Parts: sequence; C-alpha cells; structure tokens
Amino acid sequence: MENAFRESLRDPNSFTLSWELVPGRGAFEKEQEAVFLAAQAAVKGGRLHALTITDNPGGNPAMSPSYLGIELKKMGIEPVVHLAVKDKSRIQVETELYALTRSGVDNVLVITGDYPSFAFKGRAKPVFDLDTLHVLQLIQELNEGKVETQKGPASVKPSSFFSGAAVSPFKRTEPELLGQYYKLQKKLRAGAQFIVTQLGYDARKYHEVIQFMRRIGSDTPVMASLYVLSYPVAKAMNGGLVPGCVVTDKLLKLLEEERKAPDKGKSARMLRAAKMYAMLKGMGYSGVHIGGHGLKYEEVESIIQQGEEILPRWLEFVPEFDFPQEDGFYLFKRDDATGLNTTELSVRDQVRARKSFYSLSFRFMHETLFDRRGVLFKPMRWLAKKMDGSSMEEAFTRIEHLVKTATNNCQQCGDCALLDIAYICPMSQCPKNQRNGPCGGSVDGYCEVYPGKKKCFWVRSYELLKPYHQEDALAERIIPPVNWDLHHTSSWMNYYLGKDHSAPQVNGQELAGEAGHDRAGRPNESFPVEGVLRQAPPPAPDIPPETVRAAGKD
Repeated sequence: MENAFRESLRDPNSFTLSWELVPGRGAFEKEQEAVFLAAQAAVKGGRLHALTITDNPGGNPAMSPSYLGIELKKMGIEPVVHLAVKDKSRIQVETELYALTRSGVDNVLVITGDYPSFAFKGRAKPVFDLDTLHVLQLIQELNEGKVETQKGPASVKPSSFFSGAAVSPFKRTEPELLGQYYKLQKKLRAGAQFIVTQLGYDARKYHEVIQFMRRIGSDTPVMASLYVLSYPVAKAMNGGLVPGCVVTDKLLKLLEEERKAPDKGKSARMLRAAKMYAMLKGMGYSGVHIGGHGLKYEEVESIIQQGEEILPRWLEFVPEFDFPQEDGFYLFKRDDATGLNTTELSVRDQVRARKSFYSLSFRFMHETLFDRRGVLFKPMRWLAKKMDGSSMEEAFTRIEHLVKTATNNCQQCGDCALLDIAYICPMSQCPKNQRNGPCGGSVDGYCEVYPGKKKCFWVRSYELLKPYHQEDALAERIIPPVNWDLHHTSSWMNYYLGKDHSAPQVNGQELAGEAGHDRAGRPNESFPVEGVLRQAPPPAPDIPPETVRAAGKD
C-alpha cells in the first residue's frame, strides 16, 4: 500500500514534513479535539507527509497513540505512532503491533519513553520489559512473517512496518554523547529505517548527527526535531522538566527579552523556526519533525513557506543557533569557516582514564572463572553440570545471590548482563533496565530519574571501560531481553550450562551480526560495528561555506 511518509523519506530528492500532536489526558477534552481538527486541516492543506502522535509524554496518562493513529489513517493522512516501551510488556508490544498492522498503520517511532509519573493512586509501576532495540528486532521479524513460540519459530502474514528510532546529540559530557552514538549504531543494526533527533538549539549538534551518519557509511534517512519555542515551554525545558530537550540559560534569556514585544514574542519565535527549517534542510537532513504548544496548521505552513524562501541563505543562520552547553563535548572539531563541524574527531579528554579497584577485581574474576580460556572455567562448568537439578543447586543459588547483592545489588534475574556491560548491572542500577545503551533523558551525566544524585548507568559503564580503551565495545553486541523463565535461578549456572543469552560465547560460537538498512530499506550487511569513532574519517565531503543545497535537492 502507498505510504507517503515512507516514500518521501526514501526519496533523496524529497524533504519530508511531519507535525507532532500531543493528545493529552482524557477522551473528549480540548486536547483530543485539537488533534482531529489539526488532522482535518492537514489533510486539506496537503503539505505534510505525516502527523506524529506522542505516547504519554512526561510519563503521564494520555489517549492511546495507536487509537489516534488508526483514526487519522481513516481521515486520509499518514500517522507516525510513537511506541514507548516504558509501560508495555513484550506481549503487549506485539499485541499492539498486530492491531496497527490490521488497521494499515505502518509508521512507528520506537522510543524508550519518559519514566512513568503519577497516575491512579500514585506513581505507575515502570515496565521496560524490552528496550528499543528489542522492539526494532521484533518489528523486523514481523515484517518477515516470523514469530517465536515455545515450540519454535512460526509464521504469520508479513507486516509492512516502517520503523524509526531516536537519537539525542544534545548531551554535554563525553560519556553521555558517545553512549548515544553507540546505541544509534545498534539501533540501525536492529532494523531502524529512519532516525529522528531529540530537540535542542545548537547548530553544531544537529550537524554532528549528519557527520556521524556519513562517517559510519549509513544512508538511513534522518529527520530533525524542530520546535516553535515559547517562553513557558522553554522555561520548563531549561529546568529539566522535559527529559532530553535542551534549552540553555542563554537561549532562555533571549526568549525572555523577546516576550516583552507587543505580540509576546510570537513573530520572533516563528521566524526562528523558519530559519531553523532552512538550516536543517541545508545541512542535509531528510526532513523535519515540527512541534510546538498550541501550534496551528496555518502556522506550520507559514514556517515551511518562509523556510523555503530563505533556504539559499541557510549558512547565514548558523550563528543564530549557537547555544552550546557549558563545557560541552562535541564528537567533531569545530569548522571556524562555517560555525559547524569538520570531519576530524575531537580528542576524548573529558573522562580521566583511571583503573578502579572494582574494575580490576571483576576483570580478574572474569578472566579466571568465566572466560573460556580461564583456569577455572572448565572446573566450574563441570561443577554446574553436577549441581544442575541436585539438592546443592538451591544452596549454590543463595550463595551467588548474597555475593552479587553485596557487589551489584543483584535482582536475581538469572539472565545476567554483568559480563556484557563493564561488570555493573543494568537491571538493578538503571531505573529503565536499559541493556543496550542509554535512554535520552540524562542531564550532565546524571540519571533522568535521579537528577543530580545518581550517575547515569551508561556513563558509569563508559568510565569503567575507558581506562582499557574498550569504551567502543558498547557499540558491538545487542544484548537480548531478560528471559523470565530464569528468574530467581542461578545466573552462574545458567551461564555455564548455556541456558542464558551468553550461550554462543560459552560454546565458542561467533555471534551473528544484525544488518542495518539503507535509504531504500535494503539490508546493509557491511554496516560497521566497532572502531568507526577511532578510525580515520571516510572521504565523505563536508559542507563548504560556498555550497548551498538548492531547494528540494541534495
């Protein structure tokens, strides 16, 4: 079936336009009615390729984006449904995907989602059964007509999902930023067919994403988030109330001055949005994802129209989006001629490479007990086989739990990822149980859920690996979700007996690499996995100051 959003993103000569709508809480409130009125206007206007529907932003209850997506599809416009994993088990994710398939809704943006907030009788229980990579892999299997059952593989009628994922380049510290790009590589290998950036107002950070995609040789289309920023929303973002969105003090002060105008700063923010549109298109983005509180369709059209008119001057606007975070780290060195980036990598010097006693101890333990070449690996594997199903198994499991609780606050999931992630546990030390990389909510290296108090789990992982020059390993393996059949069993025994996700390594098998996709949706078997952030850059051209991309063309 025809899908205007998918076809536009896959066409290098098309610039894809989507408008984000936030349904809000309730069924017949003003927010829901606004969504349908906006859809009617968008259908009539004909300028947009899709409408995107958020999934419980801020972790608050809201109308189902899947339901709204189905309704918008009936109205004659393509929806992009946000699919957040924060409150869905793997069964519910698959169930929802079936409903979308049946209704002809193919476009999904897979996101982690904001940590659950207050709901009925208190804060909702977080789920995070899968992470975004797992959902992308599930979608890939459904597109191939495959499902997994207890009895083995089974078949269903293939779906035709066009699945995307997000990346947040607006991170201040080196570990946070590199974590985002490591996870982006894995998202592409897991099957992401388009990428959408998080929101910020730093031209170099937007350009950084384009440079990174060129560096790894990916032709996957990337859309940029463009938000018409009012002062109240900017103040909330500046205060960290909207996870992942960055508004600096400098920008907030500018908006405060603009709101003194008779129109409360509206003309200034609309002009800023048009300039941002032109700049992002000029940089080489495949499209923009437009948002704004209370934004009308006529205003969206105005941004597009004005942005196209001033597109030839896009390089002039780069200095107007110079709102860096204090002492912020950039992946690439600055290009003084354009105010953007060169292709030369920055020196990673924001994290001191110091080996900790914790790391040294666990590395020694791993090399002795869990490495196939370790002196105690074979004896421990023999012991595990002897204890399996015996009266000694329960005692062994309790001893292991006591040891790992003392060192890692063990949750006894039985499918341990300590060996995969710098010997610290994502199930007990990451509130979102992220096994494959950070979410987008961290601020200044601290966890979204514990701002200023607890370091992001993935920042800690990076810092533990860097002294050994192994931080790039965080881009390599896609760690499967926890197998809950193993809950409250011995992860050590499961490891030695090949019952958990580590079985291929234990048995000396090579891990199969997952393929990414190019712009046309074809698998990219040669997608690079490791070392691309340390190698010399490929001969991809940068954007010289005298070159301006013509409207509608690369």
